[in-house]
Amino acid sequence: MSRNIVIFDTTLRDGEQSPGASMNLGEKLEVAQALVDLKVDVIEAGFPIASPGDFEAVRSIAENTKGATICGLARCNDKDIDRAGEALKPAEQGRIHVFLATSAIHREFKLKMDKQEIIDRAIAGVKRAKSLCDNIEFSPEDAARTEIDFLCKVVEAAIAAGATTVNIPDTVGYATPAYMGRVIADLKNRVPNIDQAVISVHCHNDLGLAVANSLAAVENGAGQIECTINGIGERAGNCSLEEIVMALKTRSDFYHCETGIDTTRLVPTSRLVSSVTGLEVQRNKAIVGRNAFAHESGIHQDGMLKNPTTYEIMRPEDVGFQKTDLVLGKHSGRAALADRAKSLGYHLEGDKLQEVFEAFKKLADKKKEVYDSDIAALIDKRVAAHDDQWQLVRYELKLEADGIPAATVTLKRGGEQVTDTFFGGDGPLDALFRVIEKITDTQVMVRDYRVHSVSQGKDAQGESTVELEYQNRLYRGRGVSTDTVEASTLAFINALNRIALSAGEPVKTQYRDTV
Repeated sequence: MSRNIVIFDTTLRDGEQSPGASMNLGEKLEVAQALVDLKVDVIEAGFPIASPGDFEAVRSIAENTKGATICGLARCNDKDIDRAGEALKPAEQGRIHVFLATSAIHREFKLKMDKQEIIDRAIAGVKRAKSLCDNIEFSPEDAARTEIDFLCKVVEAAIAAGATTVNIPDTVGYATPAYMGRVIADLKNRVPNIDQAVISVHCHNDLGLAVANSLAAVENGAGQIECTINGIGERAGNCSLEEIVMALKTRSDFYHCETGIDTTRLVPTSRLVSSVTGLEVQRNKAIVGRNAFAHESGIHQDGMLKNPTTYEIMRPEDVGFQKTDLVLGKHSGRAALADRAKSLGYHLEGDKLQEVFEAFKKLADKKKEVYDSDIAALIDKRVAAHDDQWQLVRYELKLEADGIPAATVTLKRGGEQVTDTFFGGDGPLDALFRVIEKITDTQVMVRDYRVHSVSQGKDAQGESTVELEYQNRLYRGRGVSTDTVEASTLAFINALNRIALSAGEPVKTQYRDTV
């Protein structure tokens, strides 16, 4: 008989802690809805005490997202827990996730607390959270490096205090599969009240073992996996949701477990998260990478033609890839566009649908065929524009007689338009970037810049991504256009807008000692 494994997605909390991957409120709501469509069980929406922006994001997701349990993270102190409880009040189903470090190195150097103080603080934290919410998760941070005897005592105390889920984090990615399996087995065998709570694991990928460690935990009795879309997160990231889900599904003969995930939504959700965070998925990424179902070897191609199962253990359709790219053209209507957008992981209706449809018509006039990737890029561009302070009106590039580039740009913000020109720089793009800095009065350092095609043909749309450093923080921007210079300009403006949107919010680094 198959066991059901709870999928706990922390893309909006741990995933957003990836450097440069911060999302604005609109993007978080879009991702939260995509996670509901994916049918994840629990969405960890953020860390409410971290900043006013985080609190508002968790509260908005709790208020507007139905169909999944909404979770907020809190340290084991009253202010954190109360703030999380307040943010989760509108939730249809809420969960408070409290954590406290337990390993010797954390006890000695970070907390400066002895073992009994740790137990007392954990009990107090769980009890306070329980007074605000019935569904409580407790995490002994750095559990994988915690002495097993002490870990068993802490877990037993947390469950007795009211925890309904106990999460065992490999916070620094130190564990190996055999070790993680033994830890879970020991908890099952040695904690007398363990049957009163679900055992969860949260594995980081510092040694590339997050998925393997999570599978070992499931094999030994864990009932919940904490993971993120595309495996994003602190440092080397987290257990990848798409990989753990497909491993359990493909090898159900071995694990005898199942999840409620709609696997056909994996690729669309992966693309959405990649788009809003600016973190590209590597081509050879398992399950959702562009090469995951590509075959170049003649031997492999021959086998695929005879029987696809010779070289594919999953069907591309099962994870959301399309066998053929649906081509839309200038005669396609709103209904077709909205339906295709939905299959790609987007929800378009009302004014947003009309705005995207008008842009789609303009693109269709430029291109003979509009592919899925074009549509996704078009929607990303239009959705992002809603929160932008500055928008591009026009630009002009030319070389002066002495070969010096000159860039003239007009930007608008609300009802105001500003035009300025910059002469010089290391080339046309540098001149463009410098005049935009001048108009927006924002000085930045370009740390990364890339351009690539997002669709097919000579008239394909180009996607540009830039990474800017501002006040020791990294911000990513993305722009899409059939004109790669325009795409680069849009990406630069998008990154500057992200800087403007985050202005005034405290830096979150002091809160990153989390599970």
